[in-house]
Amino acid sequence: MRLQLDAAASERLSGTVQIELGGYNRGMGQYWGSNASGGALGADGDWVKIKGAYLDWMLPQADLKVRMGIQPIQLPDFINNSQVLADDAAGITASYAVTENVGLTAFWVRVLNDNSTSATNRNPGYMDNLDAVGLTVPLTFDGLSLTPWGLYAGIGPAINYDNVNEAQISRYNSYAAGSGLRAGLLPLLPPKGGAHADRRLSEYGNAVWAGLPGQVTAFEPFRISWDAVYGSVQYDNSSLNRSGWLASLLLEYKLEWSVPGIYGWYTSGDDDDLGNGSERMPSIHPNNPNGFSEFAFHGDPIMGRDSLLGKSMAGTWGVGARLKDMSFVENLSHTLRVNYIGGTNDPGVLKKLHSATGSWMAPNDNAGYAGREGLYLTRNDGLLEVGLSNKYKMYENFTIYSSLYYDALFLDKSDSVWGNSCMNGENDRTADAWNASVTFVYQF
Repeated sequence: MRLQLDAAASERLSGTVQIELGGYNRGMGQYWGSNASGGALGADGDWVKIKGAYLDWMLPQADLKVRMGIQPIQLPDFINNSQVLADDAAGITASYAVTENVGLTAFWVRVLNDNSTSATNRNPGYMDNLDAVGLTVPLTFDGLSLTPWGLYAGIGPAINYDNVNEAQISRYNSYAAGSGLRAGLLPLLPPKGGAHADRRLSEYGNAVWAGLPGQVTAFEPFRISWDAVYGSVQYDNSSLNRSGWLASLLLEYKLEWSVPGIYGWYTSGDDDDLGNGSERMPSIHPNNPNGFSEFAFHGDPIMGRDSLLGKSMAGTWGVGARLKDMSFVENLSHTLRVNYIGGTNDPGVLKKLHSATGSWMAPNDNAGYAGREGLYLTRNDGLLEVGLSNKYKMYENFTIYSSLYYDALFLDKSDSVWGNSCMNGENDRTADAWNASVTFVYQF
């Protein structure tokens, strides 16, 4: 449950506090009967937190808007929400309308800082911050919208909680792991042994991203949307670098009863060289819903949930079709999706990892390995997804959402790819995944 309180002194000055009960990711929800989440007898658990707290103000006699505090930060994207950064964070955002068609938005975000504590072999507060600064330039013309943007992040070598000079980067844990950073800012790193086990960082890492999303609406009801992003992370240890790109395209045609669309995307993938880092596009935290898939990727637009492949689309390609917002009955709509998703990672990297560590990485081993999440798909693997989402607005403030998704997984079980890995720690058996959900939303 979320509760938002707004205190507006005028059109130029206001404050907002957002309170959240529980959350939508695994382990964050309030489960009925669970003492830890406040759902057991007595309902005394501590499960309330601040989701946002920020101040909005404008300069007198100027159109400069400033927001300060914990706020939603999302980089531009006309299709899927950002694949680099989309989450709540502490920072400052300033927006200015240069002309009727041109805007500027600059921001600074403090992602992590001062999470170290005094302990043996640790230097608390030393080089343990991750700060990001960005600039977006919204360009809006008749029938055409573009928003070029850029982002820079400085990554402290001690954000993994340990002493800068003694930390093993393969133990990139605590706050870095909990916030998902180790999945998006590092290459594949085995939990022990191998080429990366003893490699350390002693200087700030430098991460840069640039994107050019846009859409054409001049030919309505036909719409064309696209996104193009490049990102790179450079460390003082070059074997830990990561860089890659993403391109996606959406074609839609609006009808009276639905919005049919076809789409596709391609992202760069890893090669089989363990010494040159990763070729997948890096990310900080793409924590918003994905318009192409509500199960393979991150969650539905209301509650969200754990995703099968991961929050990021890095290392994948895909094509799909959807019938969006189909409606034949008043206040009832549906969205039907069919997707085929493949991997862009070289299958040869698995054999190299086996030679380096003595064990085979499982396709779902995101807990043991840094630099990945969900399922790791090679060029020999694929996934077929069919899904139906429904929305019923029963009353003006009360809506019921339901969805049903089925994902059929096709993995290469040859001995040099996944044939010797253990999906569940015991054997290489795989199973198709499915998800059914019902969500009741009351907004007031």
